[in-house]
Amino acid sequence: MKNITYIVFASWLLLASCNKDNGYVVGKIKKASKLSTTEFNVDKIVFGVKKRKLIWLVKLNDAKFIAYSKATIKAGVDLEKLQEKDISIDGAKISIVLPPVEVINFSYPAENFKRDSLISGNAFMNQITLSDQEDFFQDAESDIRNNLKYLNIVPITEKKTALMLETMLRALGYREIYIDFKKSDQLIHEIKPEE
Repeated sequence: MKNITYIVFASWLLLASCNKDNGYVVGKIKKASKLSTTEFNVDKIVFGVKKRKLIWLVKLNDAKFIAYSKATIKAGVDLEKLQEKDISIDGAKISIVLPPVEVINFSYPAENFKRDSLISGNAFMNQITLSDQEDFFQDAESDIRNNLKYLNIVPITEKKTALMLETMLRALGYREIYIDFKKSDQLIHEIKPEE
């Protein structure tokens, strides 16, 4: 009698674990949220010229500034935004519509700035000040942010996220897996010239 009870209990556990509902799958996917990120490094040459005139008539030599910089962009899919309605389960078939790829972290640290002393230089009565340098770096940061949409950040991040989720879902017993992504017009807040 004990053996029959154990067999019935074991069968019930097996059926319960195989009968995954949307909420269960959403919970499992949300736990994997930190794994669905991709990091990109963008090298940027910062170039600036400061023009100056003496008494608005005589043009002085141009002062030039060149530096090398690097931005680090972490992109991912915020799986915390996944809702139960985004998942459809039919036996061993699962269809998921994931939130759009977005930039999770953008960093443009000053310690990665390296001034090129061979090309950069002040001119007679015309110097590049620290304030000028800050303006050049701010323009470079705006340029990077505003052009992220032209890099392959979205397709690369979608592919990595889909592969990671497909592996996890196969381990949960799904054999037919369809993963799609919602689209967004904006990957990151772009900086307009007036900002």
